[in-house]
Amino acid sequence: MIQGSLLQQLFRQPASEHLENNKFTGSINVLAKLQLDELTVENNQFSGPIPNELKNIIETGGNSWTTGSGGSHSSRNSGGGSKSGISGAAIAGVVMGVLLALVLILALFSRRSSRRSSASHFLDEEKLSQRRHFSPLVSHELSGELPHGSPSDFKELKSLESSSSISVKGLQTSPSIGLKPPPSDRVKSFNENEFGNRLNIKRSTSVRAVVYSLADLQSATGNFASGRLLGEGTIGRVYRAKYADGKVLAVKKIDSTLVASANAEDFTEMISNISKLRHPNISELVGYCSEQGHNMLIYEYFRNGSLHDFLHLSDDYGKPLTWNTRIRIALGTARAVEYLHEICSPSCVHKDIKSSNILLDAELNPRLSDCGLGMFHQRTSQNLGVGYNAPECTKPSAYTMKSDVYSFGVVMLELLTGRMPFDSKKPRSEQSLVRWATPQLHDIDALAKMVDPALHGLYPPKSLSRFADVIALCVQSEPEFRPPMSEVVQALVRLVQRSSMSNSTSRRVDDSDHSDHY
Repeated sequence: MIQGSLLQQLFRQPASEHLENNKFTGSINVLAKLQLDELTVENNQFSGPIPNELKNIIETGGNSWTTGSGGSHSSRNSGGGSKSGISGAAIAGVVMGVLLALVLILALFSRRSSRRSSASHFLDEEKLSQRRHFSPLVSHELSGELPHGSPSDFKELKSLESSSSISVKGLQTSPSIGLKPPPSDRVKSFNENEFGNRLNIKRSTSVRAVVYSLADLQSATGNFASGRLLGEGTIGRVYRAKYADGKVLAVKKIDSTLVASANAEDFTEMISNISKLRHPNISELVGYCSEQGHNMLIYEYFRNGSLHDFLHLSDDYGKPLTWNTRIRIALGTARAVEYLHEICSPSCVHKDIKSSNILLDAELNPRLSDCGLGMFHQRTSQNLGVGYNAPECTKPSAYTMKSDVYSFGVVMLELLTGRMPFDSKKPRSEQSLVRWATPQLHDIDALAKMVDPALHGLYPPKSLSRFADVIALCVQSEPEFRPPMSEVVQALVRLVQRSSMSNSTSRRVDDSDHSDHY
């Protein structure tokens, strides 16, 4: 066999040549011109005569030689086979083939190296891009409904059993190096003082909301007449807009002092981020208007109003909320906050969770409003909500996710007791709902006395106790001891499951007792 490096074999004249055990064909006349001392061509497919110059140095067994000069030569083969030679064209062909293979291999490695370098550069660019963009992940949330009727219908809470909290880690994926990941639009984090510092950041202007003209909104709201006013908060006023085709929308007119004209692009980017929030328990942004110094957000309109209306204005809103419905509202709102905290990336702190920001649709399902507007609270000196603020929130910038958990716990207390978070008409010791209620949450007798009288005692006692346990976790004074919202969701789901099982067992016993009378 050919020994040594390929280049050495090409550029030196060997004293011997070993070409045995191959499939070379043709004549070996060209080898007669080489100065060889030994030539081995056994077990090939050479043919033709053997040159006289090679007869004494060749070993030829296993080839097909012709007669004549090749037939009477002397052989040094122990087997007595005929001798043969290889053509120069054959050797040249072998050499050229090997060289060509080497060239192709080198080219392939060079191309792969170039691709890896390109892929590395691409991933670096993608990482930079992903810091600016976000695509909210689809939340596998519960859309089932619970009954509004008496606790005998509590069995329908079972529709909630199949749902569970979403693991954020399970949603994280890594793009393949060879494939470009799909474009994403990343929701900006609203929990820092960055509203005025983002002018130098590349902006995403993709907005999934309709642009309304100022004239159109003025016409639909009666030029923002007081009779169309639905409510007023720390950010601005909300008006009812009615159109000729019967469509009704809610228009939030943001205080002009909160959005300076120099930051018009910031307002547009905020709209882009809010328009991408998608969750069944979050009030969806329909459109916006930014014209002549007016900045407005347009949302769906809910005729049932807010949770605050139902709990604290029940005389005007008819039938009070049942215990089943209160649990459903708590669970749906918890899922909305969980989405903002643990599914959006980067996370979004709401900063204004309260019963007046929890709207109720026709089936009394909750819709959390004012999501993504927390940045405005950095610019207002007003209290975020008397009775809802966590102890650590001495100023808006101190608000964190755990502060949202505290505020949600206060809303749960409202659902449990039917009381306002702060009521100056109450005795001094009872004005703050959290201070009054917290010491009694683990006292069964005291807890029964705290329950909203509008329920008329129609609730499962164990369900009430477990509901109070969740509240106690949320309203702890130390933020580090409050659970993340995903754990709150899990606790409420377990509450629903246990209550449903207990109700089912009780119903079977009642049926059995009823049948014994016949």
